[in-house]
Amino acid sequence: MDDRRVVITGTGILSCVGNNTADFWNAVVNGRCGLGPITGFDVSEYRTKIGGEIKNLDINRFISPKDARHMDLFCQFAVIAAHEALAGAGLPLCLEDAGIAPDRAGVLVASGIGGMLTICDSMIVLHEKGPNRVSPFLIPKMITDMASGEISILTGAMGPNFGVTSACASGCHAIGEAYWMIKRGDAELMITGGSESAGIPLGMAGFCALKAMSTRNDDPLHASRPFDLDRDGFVMSDGAGVLVIEELEHARNRGADILAEIIGYGASGDAHHITAPKEDGSGAAIAIRSALRHAGISAGEVDYVNAHGTSTQLNDRCETAALKTVFGDDLKHIAVSSTKGCTGHTLGAAGGLETIACAMAIRHGAAPPTINYETPDPACDIDVTPNVARERKIDIALNMNLGFGGHNGAILLRRYTGK
Repeated sequence: MDDRRVVITGTGILSCVGNNTADFWNAVVNGRCGLGPITGFDVSEYRTKIGGEIKNLDINRFISPKDARHMDLFCQFAVIAAHEALAGAGLPLCLEDAGIAPDRAGVLVASGIGGMLTICDSMIVLHEKGPNRVSPFLIPKMITDMASGEISILTGAMGPNFGVTSACASGCHAIGEAYWMIKRGDAELMITGGSESAGIPLGMAGFCALKAMSTRNDDPLHASRPFDLDRDGFVMSDGAGVLVIEELEHARNRGADILAEIIGYGASGDAHHITAPKEDGSGAAIAIRSALRHAGISAGEVDYVNAHGTSTQLNDRCETAALKTVFGDDLKHIAVSSTKGCTGHTLGAAGGLETIACAMAIRHGAAPPTINYETPDPACDIDVTPNVARERKIDIALNMNLGFGGHNGAILLRRYTGK
């Protein structure tokens, strides 16, 4: 497996700050926030009334109305992001048209929750009209693996194909597991990442009940404030981040533009609590160390960390503890930031968006900022790249994602130099 290297050749994004990779990167590197009042439904009785809605998206440009009726929103988002990722990789929708054997291409696109909107709508039908009026598309629309299924149907990819669900670490784990599939020779190309559409009445009600979200309703642009002492919770967003990753020689042979190389992946569990992270960060530290070990690099070689940085009291402190545990004194020389100040928290899609942010940071030589950082938290005493991006050469970047249930993921990217 050591002979098989894995590279990123295409990216696709839907987010509250932009519906493509270029717009997304332009927003996060310049510290522009896409959060605002929720307009999709009446939030007058909700504790939290703000979120990150996807704007100005013409779904019919990518998916016919007939096909869209058979897909939950999270699935539609994944398919649309896959369109951009494939185009960016210089590939047609039908991979076989590019000479790629169907059994050598796979799909692993995750969701933390899946088709919640479909479940809610179907429960109303069941209650009001009875079981015989429930749609036959209920089950295929609601299950979290259907994003991978639909993209497989779109592209003809017949290799490894399934979904991963690990809460807010889902997208990260999907990319990492897809990386291993290529490393061990099960595929030459994988379409991977995460997608989520939980910003609906039930999703908002559930997170409000947990008191996990910010209630800075009168100031949404400053509500998501990772690592800041006055943070009061995360802001939920919809989104999708999808990547095309390939075995290096496969990408070279077709002349692909290589954005970055994936060099390590680690996963772990906290074995602690269903929602709260382990306060000493030891679970997350295991995932980071695993990624470093597989990459064969030392902690001091990392230049940038895109932290999970949700803007909750517990997450930001435990994540700081994990970084200190792994990096020690080297952390003084590493730029850390959370792009969730701009994008909010896209739950199972976060790993996709934020791995792409790491690839863009390497490509463009800039660490994006942690915006809304005004009052330092003594428990988060690390360099969080406050408020303004920092130009610097980034050779190795780490993306971290942590999820309810104690799920932790870490992915390492390296600048591709042509060697």
